[in-house]
Amino acid sequence: MKLSFSQGTLIANPHELMVRLEGPARISFQAAADNIQLVGIANVVTGFGGGVSWSLQLDDESQLTALAQELGLEIKAAR
Repeated sequence: MKLSFSQGTLIANPHELMVRLEGPARISFQAAADNIQLVGIANVVTGFGGGVSWSLQLDDESQLTALAQELGLEIKAAR
């Protein structure tokens, strides 16, 4: 699945997520699906593992829902 959002593009399959951020630096990062957490209300995607942690905010809930379906993950409630 390829999903565009205001900051770039997400490329996801049931095993991993790749994030490509647009801008002058053209930053890319990825994580295995097991190392991804999806947080509702704020529409945040968090990647963690191996001493690395990152997060980004999606534009809306529908993008988070589509990503959750593709990765086979639950959306956690914000605390």
